[in-house]
This record gives sequence, structure tokens and C-alpha cells, in this order.
Amino acid sequence: MPDRIGCGQTKEKEADRIDKEAYFGYLLDTYERLVYSICLKMTGNQFDAEDLTQETFLSIYKNLATFQRDYEKAWVCRIATNKGLDFLKSAKRRSEPKEDTYFEELKDGSASPEDAYIQQESKEYVYTICQSLKSPYKEVATEHFYREKTAKEIAEQTQKGIKTIQTQIYRAKGMIKKIMEGRAMR
Repeated sequence: MPDRIGCGQTKEKEADRIDKEAYFGYLLDTYERLVYSICLKMTGNQFDAEDLTQETFLSIYKNLATFQRDYEKAWVCRIATNKGLDFLKSAKRRSEPKEDTYFEELKDGSASPEDAYIQQESKEYVYTICQSLKSPYKEVATEHFYREKTAKEIAEQTQKGIKTIQTQIYRAKGMIKKIMEGRAMR
């Protein structure tokens, strides 16, 4: 006997599940556009509206057992509105990029071809100017301005005092300034 009662209860649960899924399908077909339009008006963004519509129907599905079918439209609209309000309150909204700004915010770390060319030309120009200086300023200027080494690194490499290297960098900078001013006047 207990087996038959158990089987009857299982069949009732399965019938309830099928009835629940059929009713959910009806709600989805009937109110999907309405829910989407509510969410779109609240968010102003189609992607967020789609997400909220999905969240709304997930919530409807989870709470279908406690739902009274007499007020289905009001109930569905209220859930959509609450989901929209929760979304607007959340900090998540402020940190996610919107559709039109998403690709603008993604920056490529590499330089554009034009910037790369200008950078290369500038480096070559710096190298040419450094090579036009007389020794020891030529070597120090090349290491500091072209290879971008610090005075300490140059001092360790050349085994000279750091104050000597700093003085040579300072004097080389003055010489480079005079060369550049001379070229600018031409």
C-alpha cells in the first residue's frame, strides 16, 4: 500500500511540475515584451534590459508556486519594476561600460603606427645630436638621453664617480640645447 501512495504523490508532483512549466511558458510568451520595455525604460540600455528581463522571469519561475493567478499582469510588472529599481541602486551599474562607450574605453596598449614612427624618428634625432658632441659628453649623453640610463647606472658602468657623471649630463644637456636652438633658427 505505501508504494501506491508514494506513486500517486510522485505523479501529482510531476503533474504540478508540468502544469507549472506550461504556465510559465504562457507567462513568458504573454509578458516578455512588456517586461523588456519596462526594463529598457528604466535602464536606457538594451543589454541591461535584456539581463533584467531574464532576471525577472527567473524570479517569476522560482516564485510561481506562491503566485495567485488572478493578478498575473500586475505581479509580473511589479517584479520587473523591482528588478529595475534594484539595478539602478546597485554600484554594478556605475562600473560597467555601456554599449556605445565600451570599445572607446578599451585602449590598445601599443602605439599607433604614426606614433611609433614619430617615436622612432625622435629617438634617431636624439641619437644623432648625442653623437655630434665631443667626448666624454658624447658617451654620457648617448647613455642618458638615448638609452635612458640613470646617472647611477652610467657611473657604475663607466666606473666613474656619480657626481662626475651628473656634471657631464648637465653640461651635455646645455650643449644639446645650443645645438637644437641653432637648428631651429635655420
